[in-house]
Amino acid sequence: MMMGEEMAAVAQESSSNLSASSPSEGVGEASEAISSALQAFGIDSSTIVHVILVLVLAYVATRIVAFLLTRFSERFHWLRLGIKMEIPLAKLAIYGFAVYHILGSVFQLSTNQLLAFSGLIGAAVGFGLKDLVAEVVGGIVIVLDKPYQIGDKVRVDGHYGEVTDIGLRATRLVSPDDSLIVVSNQRMISQALANANAGSLEMQVVIDLFIDSSSDASRAMKILRDAAVTSRYVYISSKRPVTILLKDRPFYRRVRARVYVNDLRYEFKFESDVTKRAWDAFLEAGIEPPKAMVMDPEGAASPAA
Repeated sequence: MMMGEEMAAVAQESSSNLSASSPSEGVGEASEAISSALQAFGIDSSTIVHVILVLVLAYVATRIVAFLLTRFSERFHWLRLGIKMEIPLAKLAIYGFAVYHILGSVFQLSTNQLLAFSGLIGAAVGFGLKDLVAEVVGGIVIVLDKPYQIGDKVRVDGHYGEVTDIGLRATRLVSPDDSLIVVSNQRMISQALANANAGSLEMQVVIDLFIDSSSDASRAMKILRDAAVTSRYVYISSKRPVTILLKDRPFYRRVRARVYVNDLRYEFKFESDVTKRAWDAFLEAGIEPPKAMVMDPEGAASPAA
């Protein structure tokens, strides 16, 4: 009991010294305070090795669990997104158990010692770990609130891609050109985020085709619908209908298809498939792309030669 009170006093004295010193002096005093606190806790080299070993085992365990859940999700593709969402939960549980083991079994901290340890952590956070803690808290919020899941297609901060991992510090996306994008969890929850599929395998794809203003718009709409509904990647249901829209512009017309792909991984294959077959049918039906317009000095527009 006396030992716990002494360590609490050490932590309180360290925190007060850090708050009273200047930033340049605080760095040296922080090192001395941490060293004194570690000695008060009875931490030696063997304890540090034990802690490192526990953290390494926790890291290896998270990698193994993530690998097994990913392989399992690929075998049951209709459950893929739901299974992959368990990966960040498993990581959180494993690391949480590792920290609990370290504090309870390795350090054998009492209630007073835990309070003293929390004071030491508070001082460390004030000296530069605030952003890291905010990212970890952001990761916990994402796992619990689920604004997106592993496997979702999201757009955030100007980036678009598939979520491949939700870590304690950052979220990883893979862009359409196969680039890895790492965004901190704090930024993921503070920025406006667009989720294209919201946990569903099906996802809406918007396909825009532009035709000359003199072309048969009704024929073009029918051709685009036929190309969309006959694609092997399409998904159609009462809640996922095919919608064809037309919009007139001064020198061209836009024909738009809003249709769902049966697996979000085929988003671009689906778009390419529908676009190619629709344009093949357009040319056979005499439907032409817009002509480039040239403005003469008097302001009249004429088709380019």
